[in-house]
Amino acid sequence: MKKLAILASGSGTNAEKIMEFFKNSDKGEVTLLGSNKKDAFVLERARKFDIPSFTFTKKELEDGSVLRSLEDADIDWVILAGFLLKIPESLIQAFPEKMVNIHPALLPKFGGKGMYGMNVHKAVKEAGDRHTGITIHLVNENFDEGKIIFQAATEVDPDDDPESIAQKVHALEHQYFPGVIESLL
Repeated sequence: MKKLAILASGSGTNAEKIMEFFKNSDKGEVTLLGSNKKDAFVLERARKFDIPSFTFTKKELEDGSVLRSLEDADIDWVILAGFLLKIPESLIQAFPEKMVNIHPALLPKFGGKGMYGMNVHKAVKEAGDRHTGITIHLVNENFDEGKIIFQAATEVDPDDDPESIAQKVHALEHQYFPGVIESLL
């Protein structure tokens, strides 16, 4: 059984879907959750599932403290679920091809620094794209440039606004992210 850690920055709806999915999996279990925000609602979601959690600063992410926490917990895979900080190279090297992220667009479009959440959905709308979706990818040293593992698309209707686009994308995230993670294990 693989031990998973989730790193998240916000409300944690994807993290909750992952925690829920893996509570009954024989391939993996979420055993740790870390957040760079002390007031992130994802910490409450972890408590609901009796999953230990910790918070950290950007400095602690960069100085190896987070890596030591993951190593101390014998983590096999790191899942980024709404995590917005750049992952340091030392952490990537410690989990080669065992760190996965989800992006709310069809990469390589609408990726990179600053392209997260509503910023992505606004950009999709402004570009007039007829499709958007999700990309699940391995993490490397560049924002949103790791090897693509899975993509799923949805149509963007002419009357969609960024909020309705976000709802369609969230539905895809919740539908696919946990199962794709399980397939990687």
